[in-house]
Amino acid sequence: MRLALDTLGERLHHLPDGETGERFHWIIHIENELRAHPDLELARDGDWSDYDKTPMLKVRRGHRLLGAGLDFGHARYALESWPVFARLREQTGHSDLSFLVGIPGDLDMAMFTLGPAGGLRHRRAFTEATVGSIRRIHQELGQEVVFQIEIPGELVLLARVPGPARPALAAALARGVVTLAAAAPAGARFGVHLCLGDMNHKAYGRMKDAAPLVQLANAIASRWPAGRPLEYVHAPFAAADAPPPTEPAFYGPLAGLRMPPSVRFVAGFAHEKQGLSEQQRIRDLIDGHLGSPVDVAAACGLGRRNRADAEANLRRVAELTA
Repeated sequence: MRLALDTLGERLHHLPDGETGERFHWIIHIENELRAHPDLELARDGDWSDYDKTPMLKVRRGHRLLGAGLDFGHARYALESWPVFARLREQTGHSDLSFLVGIPGDLDMAMFTLGPAGGLRHRRAFTEATVGSIRRIHQELGQEVVFQIEIPGELVLLARVPGPARPALAAALARGVVTLAAAAPAGARFGVHLCLGDMNHKAYGRMKDAAPLVQLANAIASRWPAGRPLEYVHAPFAAADAPPPTEPAFYGPLAGLRMPPSVRFVAGFAHEKQGLSEQQRIRDLIDGHLGSPVDVAAACGLGRRNRADAEANLRRVAELTA
């Protein structure tokens, strides 16, 4: 947190705790802990070295998986980190800074745990557990928190289907995402992080152009429930270790993005392995299609980078927003 504040300062809208320690691999620590769950058993082992080498669990025969029996640890970690955030915010004088808490989407949690078929069959338990985490954190921290719903599975799935099938699928996927917000307490603040995956700093999927993220972002924003502010949508243009494309045609579909005026669009293209002049051209392309300057970020979190690359990425964001 101190590194981000020192590098970006007043440019920051929200500040996460960095998901340090065992959380630096996003949900892998949660999946490993679920191996000991009394209602689950190992269906296939894996070492997480690649996307096709992940372990898979299944519900034990005769057992029922309930949301009340799942604790992903989101509330525990948020409440542990909150005092550090509050102290740094006071020390640096950034009184408007909000505490960002990452919340993996329920469909992603279900499918990475139980596989596609099992995840869909038992999704309700993951939905209930995810909403429960949001409610507990909001009860303790209220308006100080922005919940970032993180959904790589939805964007990757949408990017893989043929174009004519995307509108219907985008609508179905969006309904699942907005269900989490609708079940949250009134006044809870949100952002949505579309993602292409970053396990071991490798992408789970790729896009031929920006059309899938535009379709999914539009579908989510148009269905967002009242009384739960959607503050931003963050979309990836880079793909983990791969810098963003430089071809102008890739960004053309952004002309169809339809975000309400109150929702900031965060362009995830900042990448330390690409030259600054190329990155500036990409920024200008995105701004041009949207008709106004966008927020700038990396495509995903910095946890899968080494420290030197993470620092370089933060400096790149500072250069692109100078």
